[in-house]
Amino acid sequence: MISQLFILSSKGDHLIYKDFRCEAGSDAVNKFYEMVTALTGDQPPVVMKHKELHFVHIKQGGLYWVATTKADASPFTIIEFLNRLTALVKDYCGCLSEKSVRMNFALIYELLDEVVDFGYIQTTSTDILKNFIQTEAVSSKPFSLFDLSNVGLFGADTQQNKVAPSAAATRPIMSSQGEQGGKNEIFVDVIERMSVVIGANGVLMKADIEGEIRVKCYMPSCSEMRIGLNEEFSIGKSQLSGYGAAVHVDECSFHQAVRLDEFDTYRILKVCPSQGEQTVMQYQLCDDLPTAPPFRLFPSIERDSGGRLLMYLKLRCDLPPKSAAINVSITIPVPKGSLRLSQELSSPDQSAELQPKNKAVHWEIPRFPGGAQLSALFKLEVPGLSAASLQEVGPVSLSFELPKYTCTGLQIRFLRLSPIQPGPSQRWVRYVTHSDSYTIRI
Repeated sequence: MISQLFILSSKGDHLIYKDFRCEAGSDAVNKFYEMVTALTGDQPPVVMKHKELHFVHIKQGGLYWVATTKADASPFTIIEFLNRLTALVKDYCGCLSEKSVRMNFALIYELLDEVVDFGYIQTTSTDILKNFIQTEAVSSKPFSLFDLSNVGLFGADTQQNKVAPSAAATRPIMSSQGEQGGKNEIFVDVIERMSVVIGANGVLMKADIEGEIRVKCYMPSCSEMRIGLNEEFSIGKSQLSGYGAAVHVDECSFHQAVRLDEFDTYRILKVCPSQGEQTVMQYQLCDDLPTAPPFRLFPSIERDSGGRLLMYLKLRCDLPPKSAAINVSITIPVPKGSLRLSQELSSPDQSAELQPKNKAVHWEIPRFPGGAQLSALFKLEVPGLSAASLQEVGPVSLSFELPKYTCTGLQIRFLRLSPIQPGPSQRWVRYVTHSDSYTIRI
């Protein structure tokens, strides 16, 4: 039983507030933000309590999604509800952001009226709700007559039209058919998150991969979709014989709507996709990495004759030559009291800065091609630098994104829809790997 539900920005601005049972005052919103900001650390507790009021929250899209309750309700039920609510808002508004919530507040209030009745959860099904929701979403990206990147000479289509733009799957599912966003499209994303720890001697100490196959459907009528995975896809200790490269995972779970009658023999998932986004399959691989880690670091830390700290770092990208990492961010903890930073970077598109508050040097690389090696020399002025201060350097943490690449090697062989859709329809398959935690000890 939910008493209140509200959405706050990262700065504490009130975006959405709904009181279902009038059991607590509106000051609960300010109290929650005070409790969150007063805590140290990046991740505050999911469940907090003030007097008799319990706060259950998640953070997605840079926003706080909070539900309050005075009843002895299951926190796991409320957390699952908040996750499904964010998925609903993403389906109907197109994306999760402060700007999108502000522009679609009327639509979100209409969703809350249908989803929750006097604090009791009614439904979170996109298919059911689309029969009752009348408000259309407002796109957060305005139309521009100058956006002609996909139009060639005399209006001819260019090669770029064969590639789905990154924002193509962030439009609302209830787009008007007369708009550009009304096309019949379906997106299948293979998303993996990796956690890696590499020792100071370069030995791989930990490697975990969590992945999922996510489907977002913009087709009003699609009775069945068949997704073909690698024929040599194995789960657990089962072994498959064949001609392809083996793809192995330790655990695998499926959405309740997925039919598996052809999975054991042909590795085919059969699902009836509903409009919106849903995760049809989740998998995990522990303590193993089928390929080499994407990055290797070769550090050299020493003290020069002038008493400055010298850090010479060579970073190598071990991806295939046709692949590339983007948005690479390297954080190097440095001794406290570091004052000034001078740097020599191997390419002009790189950048670095000293963050005294975090006691770290932040090194940014926008694009890192596979097989390449980049270097950086950092010179830090540290008052009273000693041998003990050198021990404060590291470990190095990396965050990055690997488009068109999966560490496990999982691939979509085919994507078939039945019945055949009337009119033009498009199917997109995309791959991406994110760094959940990538640590290199030095």
